[in-house]
Amino acid sequence: MRITYREIIQGIVTLIGVTMLFSCEGNLNEVRALQNPADAPRGIAKGIMLKYTDSGKVVATLKSKKMLDYQNKNFPYREFPDGLDIEFYDEDDKKSTVTADYGIIYDKTGLIDLRGNVVIFTADSTILEGNQLYWDQNQSWVFTDRANQIKFPDGSFNEGMGFDSNQKFDKFNFRTNNGIQNIDESEK
Repeated sequence: MRITYREIIQGIVTLIGVTMLFSCEGNLNEVRALQNPADAPRGIAKGIMLKYTDSGKVVATLKSKKMLDYQNKNFPYREFPDGLDIEFYDEDDKKSTVTADYGIIYDKTGLIDLRGNVVIFTADSTILEGNQLYWDQNQSWVFTDRANQIKFPDGSFNEGMGFDSNQKFDKFNFRTNNGIQNIDESEK
């Protein structure tokens, strides 16, 4: 049996075509996986600064290197994988700050989950530090079940596992704590 030059060329072309077909199928599956709208965020923002206003007055600013917007999910949320910095202004324009390495805001419940080196510095110089902190915007309540430390302007401090408080930090409930409380006896 004699194979002609033409048959060799046809065999090579067929082999190349089949190889390309299978390699394209592999790449096509990878592209489809990247474009899966069920897993992808609706939007990605980098270097953001959001200002929240009430009646034309700035009440809060949020800064973050990156925000992933998952409003396309059944339980919508916004994620801040590279951390966030928030500044709050009260009625007298006094500023309180919140920083964390990671944050996620759940829109339906109004719950904010802050994680990693969470630090809150209030306008009256109260400092709260912890690894995780939840803030319920609807109830104006802050809480955690993790280790935390709170330093008050008068020198008092508490360290413990878990607490909850109103967002003004003037009413606290500690689960376990160890610390020093200064009591002014002249107020009796």
